Amino acid sequence: MSGHSKWSTIKHKKAATDAKRGKLFTRYIREITIAARAGGDDPDANPRLRAAITAAKGVNMPKDNIERAISRGAGGDDGANIDEIRYEGYGQAGVAILVDCMTDNRKRTVADVRSAFNKGGGNMGESGCVAWMFHQKGQFIFESASIDEEVLMDVALEAGADDVEEHADDGISIVSCTPADFGTVQQALENAALQAQMAEISWVPENTIAVEGEAAEKLLALIERLEELDDVQNVYANYDISDAEMERIHG
Repeated sequence: MSGHSKWSTIKHKKAATDAKRGKLFTRYIREITIAARAGGDDPDANPRLRAAITAAKGVNMPKDNIERAISRGAGGDDGANIDEIRYEGYGQAGVAILVDCMTDNRKRTVADVRSAFNKGGGNMGESGCVAWMFHQKGQFIFESASIDEEVLMDVALEAGADDVEEHADDGISIVSCTPADFGTVQQALENAALQAQMAEISWVPENTIAVEGEAAEKLLALIERLEELDDVQNVYANYDISDAEMERIHG
């Protein structure tokens, strides 16, 4: 399993706890605002906005919060001073890391990200130093217990999805597609009453690096440190840590 798929399952497990702290609410409000500003307030005509709304609903964000964020973005108010920026670097064992941020203060954000890399034993690099190791892919995560796996596979593949993976140990299934097909696949899943817990266009590594032992522990701690920064929206990495190692570390 790719490093990104591993991290997708970790994010999914953390979602309820993070939502209680209001952390995911803040991030999704920011994403909804930016998506509405960039592509309009109609989710049917704005796949990015529809994905953000789906993700927000997946962590039980109140409808009023979602509608206010859309209104702010479409009105050009709160979203107007927020910039999207990506930072890149390396973690333990030479693992490549992408850090996507939304910020109203670039100086603060770059200082925070650099500090997190340094304190976590990684190295922040120049723009473009690791991005070439990743490609974009649309992903939909479902609770396996709430769906019929055969129906999910038939609907997803018929709509143009590239793959449907079942992760039995984590109790989830992941549908993958190209960014261009994201909106079409999402609409087909919704029409079939298949409600994703998370839906996003992610950066997936072309190749992965096997990491274990102390290096794996420190790498996951570094990623966690980056994820905890207020301005960070998503972190992607090309590590491959075995299920046994994951269980040992998180157990």
